[in-house]
Amino acid sequence: MSRYTSRRTMFIPALVVLAACSAGGIGSGQASAKEFTVEAQTIPELKAVFGQVESRTVVPARARIGGTIREIAIIEGAEVKEGQIVGRVVDDKLAFETNAADAKIAALQSQLDNARIELDRAQQLLARGTGTQSRLDQAKTQFDVVVSQVAAAQADKAVIEQRAREGAILAPATGRVLTVPITLGSVILAGEEIARIASGQYYLRLFLPERHAAEIKTGGTVLIGGRGLSPVTSGTVATARPGRIARVYPQINGGRVVADVEVAGLGDYFVNERTLVWIPVGTRTVIAVPPAAVTMRHGVDYVRIATPDGPLDVAVILGETFQKDDGPRIEILTGLRNGDRVIMPDATP
Repeated sequence: MSRYTSRRTMFIPALVVLAACSAGGIGSGQASAKEFTVEAQTIPELKAVFGQVESRTVVPARARIGGTIREIAIIEGAEVKEGQIVGRVVDDKLAFETNAADAKIAALQSQLDNARIELDRAQQLLARGTGTQSRLDQAKTQFDVVVSQVAAAQADKAVIEQRAREGAILAPATGRVLTVPITLGSVILAGEEIARIASGQYYLRLFLPERHAAEIKTGGTVLIGGRGLSPVTSGTVATARPGRIARVYPQINGGRVVADVEVAGLGDYFVNERTLVWIPVGTRTVIAVPPAAVTMRHGVDYVRIATPDGPLDVAVILGETFQKDDGPRIEILTGLRNGDRVIMPDATP
């Protein structure tokens, strides 16, 4: 008896029955076949963790003057552009200050008109020989003083008007509104925060056990599952998309290593939303075959191999599915060994 027969004697009675009941087998002549030689290979050891979506920068939209909130133009989750008006603060005192400035300018304008008349009169008297140079100089000085006072009053009014315009609260950057911690009618001070805006690129933050600190490297590749926390929405390693470890923080807090992962397509995620991430923490040697080599009969997975005594169906236990350059592979936990020749079915008659 050969080593293949002794190793798998337990499967032969079942195989005889299955061969008798199955149509289109190897011996039927209805299908051709090719072989796949099993070779042990090294793959990354992946650990599943949850990554938390973060924004690279979060900036506050602040009030530039104190007053009362009269308008809120945004809500949580809204997209805003840089410079967009997100709210408005009104200071009732500015209206009174504007009226006072207008009255002061009007009074000075009257003084300016009178000084201009006095200057014209002094010039005319001096031209006729009845006036003096000192009176002309005095009238000109008075005119210049009032002109400067009018300019100063107009500048004061411009400052008040600018303060009124600064009641418009502007978005400091383009992004998504995270929080709006104020309500209409609230009284706020200059510099107080009225909204927080996530303006930077989104990334994933990972918190890993301290025992994996030596295996986490900047520039390493991780796999990110689909959006959601359930296995149905997160998917598997085979359907995950790649991401890159952009930063590993040098300080361990509470027995955890913190790392940041860059990945595209997080723009519609919520900040602080969690998603499944597979990260390599080592390597292991596995035996794997193409998924097409595995068939299931009566709830049991089988792989057909070539032996000196002829084809033999071997019951196997499957592990993880992973991707290789030449196609997907499925891990075989038990049933095969390195060097076995797997018979691949060919559907071409």
